[in-house]
Amino acid sequence: MTSTGATAATAATAATAPAPPVLAEVVRSGFVEGHHRGSLVLLAADGSVERTWGDPAAPVFPRSSNKPMQAAAILRAGLDLSGERLALAAASHSGEDFHLALVRTVLAEHGLSTDDLRTPPDLPLDPVEAEAYLAAGHVRERITMNCSGKHAAMLAACVLNGWDTETYLDPAHPLQRLVLQVVEEASGESVPAVGTDGCGAPLMAIGLVGLARAFRSFVLAEPGTAERRVADAMRAHPEYVAGTRRPDTWLMREVPGTLSKMGAEAVQAVALADGRALAFKIDDGATRALGPVLARALELLGVDAPVVSRIGRAPLLGGAAEVGEIRATF
Repeated sequence: MTSTGATAATAATAATAPAPPVLAEVVRSGFVEGHHRGSLVLLAADGSVERTWGDPAAPVFPRSSNKPMQAAAILRAGLDLSGERLALAAASHSGEDFHLALVRTVLAEHGLSTDDLRTPPDLPLDPVEAEAYLAAGHVRERITMNCSGKHAAMLAACVLNGWDTETYLDPAHPLQRLVLQVVEEASGESVPAVGTDGCGAPLMAIGLVGLARAFRSFVLAEPGTAERRVADAMRAHPEYVAGTRRPDTWLMREVPGTLSKMGAEAVQAVALADGRALAFKIDDGATRALGPVLARALELLGVDAPVVSRIGRAPLLGGAAEVGEIRATF
């Protein structure tokens, strides 16, 4: 945990640090009406830092980009997940029917129910699913929160080990201490701060360089290790990691061997099969800039695939017509 003094020092440093560079601009009718700043790192296949923008060594909260590491900790705790179940444990799912059905199955297999989840009640993450969900007369539920797959797996690991299921989100809980260990090992960094994620789970801060190296370590891990099992499950079942209308799914489905996971507040991490990797954060948290920045970063890593253009398209509308775009500037 960070101390009050450390928090004050961090705030003072942030106040005097130069603004991050512009990674994307908002162009409407030929007029630049806004900018999105951030930090980005590209790693070469050997793990060395190839290019940087901003300060990718500075700690950030990776948000849901930490989920592969949380899933690896669940495996290390002894829970034998595989296939779609393991992919869902690392998911920010869209709330589609197949996501919710599998969350219920995982809970039931371990004598649990949706009442045991400590996720906040929420709507499906995917706007299309959210509209259909509301139109059907449903209200916000814990299971529809996008992290419910991860929470179901965490609860199942607690049942297996005889750990308290009421306090599974406490940073001092045995499972969360194991998550901290995996995050530090995978990133090669010490966690300087622990916060609380939107789903209520402990959230470990690391730098973007450490985040990119963590993803690289997962795709290059020895077969059968917890890390490689998570990477393999996510890549084999990307629709369970995200959803049918999500860029993480498209990228993992269409560029073989790629591991990809976005996080809230506009964080993204990707590792390619040969060890090339990237991680970035948009400073203002605007997820609308994720696609254009991700597409440009992939191009700079040498990824040449139609899905890159699909991910990078971020049109702006005026009335019902396309009048501009959000585009990368680096």
